[in-house]
This record gives sequence, structure tokens and C-alpha cells, in this order.
Amino acid sequence: MHAELIVPDWPAPARVRALVTTRAQGDMKLPEDRARLREHLPGEPKWLKQVHGTGVVDAAGALAWTVADASYTRKTNTVCTVMVADCMPVLLAHDGGEVVAIAHAGWRGLGAGVIESAVAAMDTPAERVLAWLGPAIGPADYEVGEEVRSAFLEHDAQAGSAFQATRPGHWHLDLYAVARQRLAALGIARVFGGGFSTAADPARFFSYRRDKASERMAAAIWIC
Repeated sequence: MHAELIVPDWPAPARVRALVTTRAQGDMKLPEDRARLREHLPGEPKWLKQVHGTGVVDAAGALAWTVADASYTRKTNTVCTVMVADCMPVLLAHDGGEVVAIAHAGWRGLGAGVIESAVAAMDTPAERVLAWLGPAIGPADYEVGEEVRSAFLEHDAQAGSAFQATRPGHWHLDLYAVARQRLAALGIARVFGGGFSTAADPARFFSYRRDKASERMAAAIWIC
């Protein structure tokens, strides 16, 4: 892999491959930059029309730009893909390499249950699932309002620990902490990654919150 690509550091089986692009790889909304990404993949990426929801599709049979925020596959060389620029890519893999999935988890999708939907679609015991949390906006850079905090607390009061008060009616939100809570509730104990902040690292990452621009990175996972 090239230096401009991030390869997850997790104990996934050898037949499971994954990567995340950085800004050095280009804007994944542009055809020419997607063509360069294609050089690192075994097939065409299965791009989704992401809507910050919980929809999940079988990537092997999905049409181009199907409306969904997660996909999964049991077939080799089928590349599950999401685009991100502050939202968190959540990569999931069966520890025997039988099935993989990916989810686009911004606060709306995360709060609504996109991780839970992706795990359910894998249809495999939770104790066999590995998770890796990719580059997202970090808690020190992500201030949200009362409506966001309320949406999470309505689902699970324990989510309050992922919020740190900043000023009246505003909090810093740790997306990684919420994702770990949700995965633990599903029985998934092997969780890796996290610790990035797209907004605080302009040399490597695009960030909508920082730049108010439309550039996107891509995260991908597949089975060889």
C-alpha cells in the first residue's frame, strides 16, 4: 500500500483487506481520484448514496448509488465502500473472514442505529465480529448542541459519558466513545482504531466541519 493510504491495524484474517484514503489520495467525489483508488482494489467500489440513515445493502447485488449508509458482503472481491469527511467509517469483519461490512456513522446515523443495522445484516455471532473505527472528527473538535445530546440520551442514558460540557447548551461529542458503547451492547468486545481527528489534522484529512468544503475520503473493506 502507498503511504497516503491508511491500513487498519487490527487482527482481521489475512483474506480480509481494508483501507482508508487520505487527502493525498485525492477527493473521492472526483472520477480521476477514484480511478487512482481503483488501482488498490480487486474490483469497482460499491459506492452508496449516503443519507445519514440506517439502511444496509448487500454490496454484491447493489446497484450503483443505492440509497444506504452501510453495506456488507460474503463474496470475494466485492468492495464495500463509504465516503467520509468527519463522519466515522466503522469497519466490521468476521474473524474467519466469512463476511465483512462497513457503516457510515455520523451523529445522525450513529444515533439512529446504523452500526446495529450493519451488524444485524452480517448475520453472524457477535463474538466472532471484529470492529475498527476509522478517521472521524475527534471529541476536542466536535461541539454539538442540545438536540444532538438529547437524541443520544433518549436511546441510552449511558451515552451521557461521551459528552463534555463546553458552554451553555453545548457539548463536545466523542463519536468513538458512542460507537464503542453501541458495539459493547451488541456483544462485540474486540474493537480497534479510533484516536483520530479529521478536523485537527489538515495535512492528512478532509474535514467538513473545519473547511466547509465538499471533498471526501473513502473507506473500503473486502474479502480476497
